Amino acid sequence: MIPAPRLFWLLTLLFLLGITAAVLPGLDQAWLAALAVLVLIALVDVVRLKLTGTPMVQRHLSASLPVGVETTVGLNLQNPGKQTLLLDIFDHHPRDMKSQQLPQRVRLPEQSQLKISYHLTPLERGPRTFTAVQMHLYSPWHLWRSNRRVVHEETVRVYPNFAPVAKYTLLATDNRLSQMGIKRVRRRGEGQDFHQLREYRQGDSLRQIDWKASSRVRKLISKEYQEERDQEIIFMLDCGNRMMSQDDALSHFDHSLNAALLLAYVALRQGDAIGFANFGGEQRWLPPFKGPAMIHRLLNTLYDLQPTTRVPDYSEAATQLLLRQKKRALVVLITNLRDEDPADLLPAIRLLRQRHLVLVASMRELALDNELKRPVKDFDQALRHAATRHYLNQRDDVMENLVRHDALYLDVPPQELSVALVNHYLDIKSSGML
Repeated sequence: MIPAPRLFWLLTLLFLLGITAAVLPGLDQAWLAALAVLVLIALVDVVRLKLTGTPMVQRHLSASLPVGVETTVGLNLQNPGKQTLLLDIFDHHPRDMKSQQLPQRVRLPEQSQLKISYHLTPLERGPRTFTAVQMHLYSPWHLWRSNRRVVHEETVRVYPNFAPVAKYTLLATDNRLSQMGIKRVRRRGEGQDFHQLREYRQGDSLRQIDWKASSRVRKLISKEYQEERDQEIIFMLDCGNRMMSQDDALSHFDHSLNAALLLAYVALRQGDAIGFANFGGEQRWLPPFKGPAMIHRLLNTLYDLQPTTRVPDYSEAATQLLLRQKKRALVVLITNLRDEDPADLLPAIRLLRQRHLVLVASMRELALDNELKRPVKDFDQALRHAATRHYLNQRDDVMENLVRHDALYLDVPPQELSVALVNHYLDIKSSGML
């Protein structure tokens, strides 16, 4: 039992009355009477509070949550008693989740139910457990409050952010993918799968005309092609120490997972198979597979994966992938390149290029670009500017070496990786490179 603020206020008034009684002896009896009444009321109130039952609580939330996305958690309170309850309620959510609107003070009428909600933002992926709902239950006269705890354990899975996937689905339905920055490029010609015959349209090349069909119907008929299907895309994800870098609310590792998730969804819609491998941490391997169910398998494989303090070994990762993946595929290697990487990275690229098409997607720290934008006002700032420029020049040399080794590459800020990867994939599909 904890004294409530109202009891402290009454004790303060009683104390002031006692001081007054010490100055004016005629008030002694009044002060003693007030003390006796307050003690009696407090005792009756505390007994009534002990006899008050704890409200029943039911939590409502999704079994899976996207990292970094605000969600709503509902609490259903039920008061089976015959008196109105005043209580402060707090939900013991995982510590790595940011909450708003907690604790809440609610008035729960007798024999009724009340639904309240609060906002929650998961900041890290993996399994997370809600332990209990805690409440301070006030006595009928609000002189005391009792600490009540309702054990209500519930485990949820925090996945990579799948909100862009939902947005892609919506915009693809309305043919408005340009709002995400995704550019659909249609290419009809060699290296494509035949789709259908149709009437000739202005702008069609002569190579598209089907002369036999045209002669039969006595008008020009063109062949229409679609992007090749049944190809395979393998994600190679760096789980080493450099992926712990962070420019905003999400780490580079979380940005890479979000990008892989969106590209996987797009590729599956294109009829391709998706596989996954990682290096620099706990080894996980997901063989290529097609169909809508693959996105759920990928989510369950990635959702609790975390970067480690290990240094990535590109050559070992390439060797392991060649042993596992025999069929030619587009290998999307997502990492954060450094100027010291060529000694290990380039031999790995040469190894992968023997069988696969390789796309290296590197995330560039925003701190480097911000440093170059700062005005140089003193010698120390000039040194930092020169060192940053030198580092970026060496990094550009790494990219040029990738081109000389017939590898494709991306070098973008983490926030732009998702859209850049999708656009690059669509370009590869339309060009027939794979």
